[in-house]
This record gives sequence, C-alpha cells and structure tokens, in this order.
Amino acid sequence: MTAAGGRTALLLTGTGRYADPWHPFEETTAALESLLSEAGFSVTIPEDVDTALERLADDAPPSLLAVNIGLPRDGRPSPGTPEARAGLSCWLSRGGPLLAAHVSSTSLLDLPEWEVALGGRWVRGTSMHPDYGPARINLHTDSGPLVQGLQDFELMDERYCYLRTSPEITVHATHHHEGIEHPVIWSLTRNDKGRTFYDALGHDSAAYTSPEHRELLSRAIAWLASDSR
Repeated sequence: MTAAGGRTALLLTGTGRYADPWHPFEETTAALESLLSEAGFSVTIPEDVDTALERLADDAPPSLLAVNIGLPRDGRPSPGTPEARAGLSCWLSRGGPLLAAHVSSTSLLDLPEWEVALGGRWVRGTSMHPDYGPARINLHTDSGPLVQGLQDFELMDERYCYLRTSPEITVHATHHHEGIEHPVIWSLTRNDKGRTFYDALGHDSAAYTSPEHRELLSRAIAWLASDSR
C-alpha cells in the first residue's frame, strides 16, 4: 500500500549478519517505522540488508533510506558484496535523503562514501560509550528550526563519545563526558547531494519514549521528506 503522495521508505534493520547481541533491533526498528509511518511514508523492512542495498541501484529507488543496523562480525566486508557496495554508492550519488540511527555509525565502513554521507563514524579503539543509563541531552537551540522551541531532555540510553565527525555537520544535540562535549545528533546537507540526519541515541525502545526525542526525530523526518525524490 502506497502512502499519500507516494513516498516510500526503505528501513534497514539489524538482521542476519547485521544483528548483534547487544541491540534489540526489532523494538528500535518498530519505533522508527512508527515515526516514518506517521510522517506519511510507506515503509518496507527487508529481511536481508545486503540484498536490499544491491537493489538501491534499481530504477525505482525509495524516497528515503533509513538505516538501523549493527557491525557484522563475520569477517566479511560491510556492505557485504560488490553489488551491495555499488547499490549504496548509487543511492548516495543520486542524493537520496538518509536517516541513520545509533549503532549504524559502526557499520558499512568498507564503503568510504558512507562516512562522508553520514558526516561521521565510530572509530574502533577511540570511540566509546559509558554504561547504559540516564543521559542528559543538551540541545543547541541556535542550530536551526529542527530544535527551535525544544528543551534539553533526559532519557535512558547509551551516550556515544569520541565519534569522528566532519566539520560540515550541523550539531543539534550533545552530551558531556569526561569534561568534553560530544555530538550525538546532527544533520548534514551533502554538497547538493541530499540530506542526512544522524541520531546516535536509540539503543533500545526506552529512548523513543522521550517526547522531546520523538519530536526532534519527527521534525528531522519532515526535513528529510521535503528533499525526497
């Protein structure tokens, strides 16, 4: 069934080799699916990530790509096939809008364009997070309309630290750890090649019960939708 306006979202979730024992992808993907559906997208959640990436090179790509996947630990590349790498590369070159969540910044790193499009990445041996628990999120209210009128908030989550980020991103939210301010939510306009919104929050469904977090994500999806093809 096609949503009003014909907008479609491909939502990749942590299944198969993109699953891990730490993240309940089924519940976080359900939360993202709900937000996308509320925004008017018809959402498809494929069973196999690499096969779905391969199909991004087709002539009828989705209006929006949403990514909520883990880092494969089977020793194979990520994306896992030359065709999957080509499909994702094609999607990014077309300028399609991209929504990425939490642990997705650890994945797909065998395609250099992914880090460029995401605006940053997790760096093994450098990036980390304190134990899961209460997180105080500080909004940058001067960072644009996505956060205007919203207040700082607290939620239960993981707080990613020491991510490698591009100077081109617009940081919308941070947290403090070890006396350092760490970006956790940002947007990026990819040199006239589409829009990206990355949310490092969202370890489990508890993160999506925060009204402020949900409102920010809803605004982000609307911003991405306004650039959807």
